[in-house]
Amino acid sequence: MKQARTGLLVAMALLLVPAVAGAQGKAKPAGDKEKPGAAAKPGDKKPEAGKAGAAGAASDTEFDADAEGEEGEATPGAQGEPEAAEPAAEGGSLEDICKLDPDACPKISMEEAAKRDLNPQMYAVQQIYALRRHRFEIQPYWSLTMNDQFVSHPAPGIALNYWITNVMAVGANFNWYQGLNKDSAFNAATRRAVRVGVPLNEYQWSAAANFSYVPMYGKFAGFGDFIFHWDAYVVGGVGAISTRPIVVFDPRYRNFSYEPKVAFNAGLGVRIFFNRWFAGVLELRDYVYNEKLENIENYDAMFNVDTQQGQADQIAWRESKDNWFGESKLTNNVQAQVGVSIFLPFSWEYRLPK
Repeated sequence: MKQARTGLLVAMALLLVPAVAGAQGKAKPAGDKEKPGAAAKPGDKKPEAGKAGAAGAASDTEFDADAEGEEGEATPGAQGEPEAAEPAAEGGSLEDICKLDPDACPKISMEEAAKRDLNPQMYAVQQIYALRRHRFEIQPYWSLTMNDQFVSHPAPGIALNYWITNVMAVGANFNWYQGLNKDSAFNAATRRAVRVGVPLNEYQWSAAANFSYVPMYGKFAGFGDFIFHWDAYVVGGVGAISTRPIVVFDPRYRNFSYEPKVAFNAGLGVRIFFNRWFAGVLELRDYVYNEKLENIENYDAMFNVDTQQGQADQIAWRESKDNWFGESKLTNNVQAQVGVSIFLPFSWEYRLPK
């Protein structure tokens, strides 16, 4: 039994010796090539298993000796040192392409190319400087009459707009005239010179619901490098205006009261933006309504009656309100409005498509 165990151990030892000797051999660097003299010849005998470790050491010695140069300098990669990397080639150019493949070399005549007609197209897309969509506009202004040479109707006013889109808005405006109406110097001079009175009217207030549309907008340079952004708009609406005749012919008996009348309006305006929420406004608007004038017919004939009965008829005629008003006339009140626009909220965020 002991002899069987001894034999088994000896056999295992003989099998393990060649494997251990092979593991102790020094591996050659991967980049080195075997020299022709180091190749095994057909007549050579393979080393025995017991001598594998010595053969491995001898091969290492031969490798180190062969790795040295003729003058004793170490060749690249010897003794485990990395080989020096070659310098990287620089980026190719048109001359390199022409050297490698002359047929692929582009042939361009610079003189002919310079004579070609160029049609460059440039598209500049800029975000709108003052976005109006979903913002409120408060517009205080001062208005002056432009088309009446006999009487003026200056008035302060205010307009409110809500912009449904960036170019369309709905809103309203209000003007106050009472206490500011004034006869012109031309009318006073005419009455004194030719003894002729012109029937005039004065205004109390006006209000209208409006619709605004912006068909164009842009920018221009001014004051050096400062860029002004502007837009032009059209506006129109319907509302009411309260007016009354100014007593000229018979102020002793006549006393007119203000009456509201239906009025339509239409106009053009320009806004110049100083920043994204503040702008100056210039607008020209025409308010059209049907005006009632003071009655001047048969007035002189009533004063020519001398009899007592005639004087009574004259007084009755003067006191009758039915005789106070004369013809109705379609009237245009053209106003120049100068003011400012304030947009709320003051800031916003652009929402670009994804």
